[in-house]
Amino acid sequence: MSIPTVVIAGVPDPLPTGLAVLDVREQVEWDHGHIDGAVHIPLMSLPERLDDVPEGQVLVVCKVGGRSAQATGYLLQQGRDAVNLDGGMLDWEAAGRPMVSENGQAPAVV
Repeated sequence: MSIPTVVIAGVPDPLPTGLAVLDVREQVEWDHGHIDGAVHIPLMSLPERLDDVPEGQVLVVCKVGGRSAQATGYLLQQGRDAVNLDGGMLDWEAAGRPMVSENGQAPAVV
């Protein structure tokens, strides 16, 4: 199965209404910096938290694109409309896209 993938240049800025973002990184990565409004479900928790994934098209992100590709494949098998962000949060940050943090420090990708 091929994984639908988009690079950062192909992601509208700002994100369109109706496009949900799913971040599948670990809690510590999320706390340091993430896309505002994203839903956080670590990859290993995805099967039991499938009902927490927003309906409609979902942009799936991790740090570089490996875990999000796995998550995208899983979501597609479940009949969901998911697209992997190739380059992940590193490319998001490098492109100067906005991020927020949960740890009281400036947002960063770790």
